Amino acid sequence: MLAFILRRLIQAVMVMVTVAFIAFMLFQYVGDPVVFLLGQDATPEQIRSLRADLGLDKPFFVQFWHFLVNAAQGEFGLSLRQGAKVSRLMAERFPATLELALVAAALALLVGVPMGVYAALQRGTFISQAFMTLSLLGVSLPTFLIGILLILVFAVTLGWFPSFGRGEVVHIGWWTSGLLTAKGWHHITLPAITLAIFQLTLIMRLVRAEMLEVLRTDYIKFARARGLSSRAIHFGHALKNTLVPVMTITGLQLGGLIAFAIITETVFQWPGMGLLFIQAVTFADIPVMAAYLCLIALIFVVINLVVDLLYFVVDPRLRVGHAGGH
Repeated sequence: MLAFILRRLIQAVMVMVTVAFIAFMLFQYVGDPVVFLLGQDATPEQIRSLRADLGLDKPFFVQFWHFLVNAAQGEFGLSLRQGAKVSRLMAERFPATLELALVAAALALLVGVPMGVYAALQRGTFISQAFMTLSLLGVSLPTFLIGILLILVFAVTLGWFPSFGRGEVVHIGWWTSGLLTAKGWHHITLPAITLAIFQLTLIMRLVRAEMLEVLRTDYIKFARARGLSSRAIHFGHALKNTLVPVMTITGLQLGGLIAFAIITETVFQWPGMGLLFIQAVTFADIPVMAAYLCLIALIFVVINLVVDLLYFVVDPRLRVGHAGGH
């Protein structure tokens, strides 16, 4: 177990160094930060002085080493557009993105898993076929179109939900939460549904396919031959083994929800990291772009490690195989 964790940590470090290198290359090929800071009217003396202050006159690998050291401490310099520390901007926006992703993931799981189980156990029925048809729509429709349609129906036509913003938030130290207020839940409903629909349909189709596959196995047939009830077979044996691949997809999709909430946050003007990244791309704010790439990579690495560790808890075959390998 310890050797497995050590290998995963080494892989994680290699991935983070690679992503940091890609992020650092943005500084080399996406404009000159000195020009952004001083403007076009700066004199050559001012440009040379600022380049020396920022360390941009040093060799490439020396600059990259300093970038790695600062990134490991969560420091990415100043935003070229806002003039504030990038770490502070990311810290202010991260709670909104994380809450949106968690609510969307919970919604996708709480609705997708029961729908998938029902579609597998009651296949051929009208409701099951309706679930499958809706899942095709959820997979096919682009996220921005789903968001616009929800705004049109529930915000503009019916007036039930707001169409933008985060609503009232509660400050807990440096953290801000909208889940502790009624207006916060009111504002997060439409963005969370928009972000969850694709994940919901994906989980539903995966659970259905895995459930049907498990129900064909020999041990399920043996359980039926022993006279176990359908409830015990379906939920005590089949569903438990179905959730192993679902756990993988759910873990990776949580990282995907955080990383790719950009479109949803833009449509609903949700004040999260995705909207900050879009604004950074618009103004070529390279430090913010680099920080966003590194943070998203770190989130994926941590989630992958957690999912791998959960495998050992859920599936005893992995523990046996790992012990046998030694």
